[in-house]
Amino acid sequence: MVGTEPSLRIGFDVTRTRAVLRTVPQHQNDLVQLAARFPAGGQRGPLSLEVDLDDLLVGISALGSWPSPGDVQWDEDLAGLVGSVLDDAETAERSLQGQEPGAATVGPEDVGSLLGAGWRADLTTFQKRDIARLLSLRHGANFSVPGAGKTRVGLAVFAALRERGEVRRLLVVSPKSAYESWQFESQACFKQPLTASVMGKSPDPGAEVLIVNYERLDRSLASLASWVRAAPTMIILDEAHRMKLGARGTYGSACMALGPLALRRLILTGTPAPNGARDLENLLSFVWPGHGRRVVTSAVGGGDLAYASTVLRPLFTRTTKQELELPAFETRIRFVDMPVLHREIYDAMVGRFSARAEASRDDFDALGKALLRLLMAATSPALLVEGSSRYEPLSYRVPPLDVPQSDPLYELMRNLPDYEMSPKYKEALTIVAENAARGRKTLVWTTFVRSLATLERLLAKYQPAVVHGGTVDREEQIRRFREDPACSVLLSNPATLGEGISLHQICHDAVYVDRDFMAGRFLQSLDRIHRLGLAPDTETRVTVLAARGTIDEVVALRLEEKLEFMGRILDDPSVQQLADLQEEPSVAGGMDMADVRALLGHLDGVAAR
Repeated sequence: MVGTEPSLRIGFDVTRTRAVLRTVPQHQNDLVQLAARFPAGGQRGPLSLEVDLDDLLVGISALGSWPSPGDVQWDEDLAGLVGSVLDDAETAERSLQGQEPGAATVGPEDVGSLLGAGWRADLTTFQKRDIARLLSLRHGANFSVPGAGKTRVGLAVFAALRERGEVRRLLVVSPKSAYESWQFESQACFKQPLTASVMGKSPDPGAEVLIVNYERLDRSLASLASWVRAAPTMIILDEAHRMKLGARGTYGSACMALGPLALRRLILTGTPAPNGARDLENLLSFVWPGHGRRVVTSAVGGGDLAYASTVLRPLFTRTTKQELELPAFETRIRFVDMPVLHREIYDAMVGRFSARAEASRDDFDALGKALLRLLMAATSPALLVEGSSRYEPLSYRVPPLDVPQSDPLYELMRNLPDYEMSPKYKEALTIVAENAARGRKTLVWTTFVRSLATLERLLAKYQPAVVHGGTVDREEQIRRFREDPACSVLLSNPATLGEGISLHQICHDAVYVDRDFMAGRFLQSLDRIHRLGLAPDTETRVTVLAARGTIDEVVALRLEEKLEFMGRILDDPSVQQLADLQEEPSVAGGMDMADVRALLGHLDGVAAR
């Protein structure tokens, strides 16, 4: 009947991360029954129900139980979102069953004509394949390895969609380190360069490509939402693993709120599941709300990762290192033994008290067993002692003093560099020295700033460049490592330099003094020296250092499990290879302090300045 009020209205809430279902009084009981089908949702009154968008799309079949389906009214934007998700789910299902995918499918041979006369950049065979796959879906995911040209692929997808008239502009969410790449490619790929703008205090209304970092998303959400709504827009999340927590994280919730506003969504990351299936669920939930989470849960639930990979494959594209024909690289782990005092202190920290440690039990209990403290202690317990600043290096005495047997263990820890040198530092020093003698530069990773400062002092002979979060001349440090032959080592932490930089042209050796449980960060940091552009005969060597009988062994085991999962789910042997590091003996184990002093060279002079 004309003018009859809809029995059920379904639309977004103000955050656009939840759906609101509103009914009329005569259907109040029907809404109660419907609410029971969405246990994670909640009624906000007798005539209103709120449901997470993901939950609504996962359980959308429940709406079939509504007694009056003919007069259900959908918000136009939400209806479009649901339709696009279901279309892609159907396309993926046809592909999985080996059926004809339909007329919308694009082949690699079609890509050139779809990009339009304004496109001028060259594309590799793999890039054309990835572009074709992404254009065959309404939304997509590109999980190609670093160096495969994901930025160019993303811009090509945008160019084709703009040529079709489906979108007019592009919002790119990326780390700051990727700004340069997006700005360069926006110029290089088009005869008439795109107007690319980095987000300032407010979005540039005239920008064709607006670039913003993850840290700004939450506080700029309202203005970005207005920018996206103002014209048909595509959203690309670059290094999308940054929002792997999904709605539970600040970055993820902001991305989830923006996602439904865009006509097209694309995520780019080479490490889509750094901690397992939940990460992949959250990433694909941005691309395909509801369907992404459901398909991952269903695929992985049976425990057969080969099957899961087959099920998920239609939803993403990936160019592997093997496909890029990168030369193989060696990945090794060296276990080092802690010297006597180091071991006694570490054991006390985890509750194994020697007779001497008993006298300091309260002090060691106060240190606690937090992850970062144990990782520090596995490198050197002296890092746990507060210095004059967070940048103060440990000052090693060479040759060392004899350990006084009468001093309390906690006091000995405070002066540990007087008595023993960290075996990890000794090992790193040996590797850097050997590489420098052969004219090879070394990239040394360690998590802690004081550890970086200590290594800077120990390796002073090799004029190290140092980059961490507090480095003010970062570009100059990297330039010196690249261009100065006397600078044989770069010291950094994966949190600072793990993304957005290429060192593969000048460095082919990496050493990890320590690692944490973040598999994605480990993979990203490895790719700084192993990526597209290496000569076929390049020998790339990666060495992980681990203290035997410490948390390092737990970290190694968990990273092995995570990398094995990600390698199998992506069907990528190169990732699986990293899950099984080849063990090799320490080369510094037999060094005495005279050997160390010879390697350190002018350490005493440096320390005295």
